[in-house]
Amino acid sequence: MISPAEDLLAGSSISADLVVVGTGVAGLSAALRARELGLRVVVVTKAAIDDGNTRWAQGGVAVVLPGTGDSVAAHIRDTMVAGAGLCDEIAVREILAAGPAAVAALRERGAVFDAGPDGAPELTREGGHTALRIIHSGGDATGAEVQRALAATAAGIPVLERTVVTEVLRDDAGAVAGIALLGADGESAVLPARAVLLATGGLGQLYTATTNPEVATGDGLALALRAGAAASDLEFVQFHPTVLHGGPGSRGRRPLVTEAVRGEGAVLLDVNGAPVTTGVHPLGDLAPRDVVAAAITRRMAATATDHVLLDATGISGFARRFPTVWAACAAAGIDPATDPIPVTPAAHYHCGGVRTDTSGRTTVPGLYAAGEVARTGLHGANRLASNSLLEGLVVGTAAATAVARDQAVTSPPGPPRALATSQPALDRDDLQRAMSAHAGIGRDTAGLESAAALVAGAPQRHIRGVADAEDAALTVVAAALLCAATARTETRGCHVRTDHQGSAKRWRRSSTVVLDAAGRPVLDEPATAVVA
Repeated sequence: MISPAEDLLAGSSISADLVVVGTGVAGLSAALRARELGLRVVVVTKAAIDDGNTRWAQGGVAVVLPGTGDSVAAHIRDTMVAGAGLCDEIAVREILAAGPAAVAALRERGAVFDAGPDGAPELTREGGHTALRIIHSGGDATGAEVQRALAATAAGIPVLERTVVTEVLRDDAGAVAGIALLGADGESAVLPARAVLLATGGLGQLYTATTNPEVATGDGLALALRAGAAASDLEFVQFHPTVLHGGPGSRGRRPLVTEAVRGEGAVLLDVNGAPVTTGVHPLGDLAPRDVVAAAITRRMAATATDHVLLDATGISGFARRFPTVWAACAAAGIDPATDPIPVTPAAHYHCGGVRTDTSGRTTVPGLYAAGEVARTGLHGANRLASNSLLEGLVVGTAAATAVARDQAVTSPPGPPRALATSQPALDRDDLQRAMSAHAGIGRDTAGLESAAALVAGAPQRHIRGVADAEDAALTVVAAALLCAATARTETRGCHVRTDHQGSAKRWRRSSTVVLDAAGRPVLDEPATAVVA
C-alpha cells in the first residue's frame, strides 16, 4: 500500500476524483471499482487498512447460489419479513438479485469459502432464513477472509492510514469539494475531491457493550449529517442476541457467538435450564434477531440474571467448525463441548444510516455512502442475518460506478467553505451509560428524553485528535438517534418501546432526520412511505 499521508500533510497538491473513507468491504469494493473506471481514488482510514467491522464478521454472506434449490424470491421474502414492514422492496430486489454476481467477483479476487464434499461452497442457515444460503470461510471467520482478499487486491491504491476525517467540505452551492483531515500527530490538512464515499461502518461504541471494534464511533453518519445529508431509520439499532458474557459490569467490545452456532443446533436456555424461545416464534431460536434478543432480555429480567446459556454441547467438532468462538470461549475458561456458553445481547448493527439509493447517492451532491453507515432500504426495522456483507459488496461497487457516471455530466466544485472550529462533544463514558440505559433494548419516553437532555447540553470542544473527533461524532449521532426513537411511538423490529408495545399502522414508514441551522436534529417531514 502507498501511504502519501506525510506528503499530503506537508502541503502537497494531491487531489482526487473520489475519496473513500473506510476500508471495510464497502469501501474497498468501491475503491477497486473506481480504479477500474480510471478514477483518481484515495482511501482514508483512521486506523489501519485491516481494522474495522468487516474482519469481525463471523457468520458469512447470505446469497442464493445456482443449483441449490433456493431462490432470490425466497431470500427477498425472508428479508422483508425480518424488516418488519420497513424494507424498501425495490431496493431489496435490486441488491439481493445482484448478490450472486458480486460473490462471484469476490471469489475471482481471491476470496476462499469453505467447501463441502462436492467442492461447492458449504451452506449453513442463520436466524430468519428459511433455507441454507449462508456461505462462510474459516468456519466463523468470513469477514476476515473477505477483508484479506479485498485488501490484497487493492495494493497500489493510495491509503492514508491513521488519519481522521473531521469534515466533509462543500462549496457555496452545497456540493462536495473535499475533506478536512487530522494526522496522527495532530497536523491538519485539506484534501480536495470531487466526490466522497463514506464507508465507515456503524456506531456500536455508543453503548457500553458491543460486538463492534473500538473504531465504530459513528464517524460517517456524523460527517454526513453535518454536511447536510438526510438520514433514515436511525432508531433501529440491532442487538445481537448472543455475545459472550464477560461477567457483571463488563464493557467494551465483546466476542460474538455467531448465529450459525444456533443454525447448527445449539439451543438457548435460561439459568434454570428452561428453553428461552419456546412459544415465542415459529422459528424458535432461529427467529429474527430482534425477536430472540427481546426474548432473552425478558427472560433475564424474569430470572433476575444478566445472561442466559447457549447449549452447544451437541455440536460435534465445535472447535473445527467455529474456531473463533471456540478461542474466545477457551480464553474465558469455557469448553463449548462440555459447558453451556453464557451469552447476553449487545449492540451489534445499525439498520439505519445516511439515506441513499442503491447506488450510494445521498441527498448532497458529490456525497455517497455504502455499507453499514448507509440506509438503502434493505434492512428496514431489523437486518436479516448475513445480508450486510452482501450489501457492502453490491452497493460499494455500484457507488463507484455512480460516481464515474455523475462526474461525466457535472462540473467540478468550487472552493470549499471555511472549516468549523469546534463541535459539541460529551464525555464518552457518560454518553455510553445514558444510551445503554435509555436507548438500548426497551425504551420509554422518560428515558429517551433524559438521554436527549444530556446530549443537548454537550459542551463545545476543539477537535485536536482522534478521540475528540470520535466523541463529537458519537454526540451528534446520539442526538439524531434519540430524536428518531422518541418520535416513533410504537414497537417495531429492533426498536422496542416499553410504553408503546404494539406496532401502529401509521408508523409503517421511515422517518428522516436532518440537522437544522443550529446543528440540532429535527424530523424532516413528510416521512418517507415504504414501498411494499
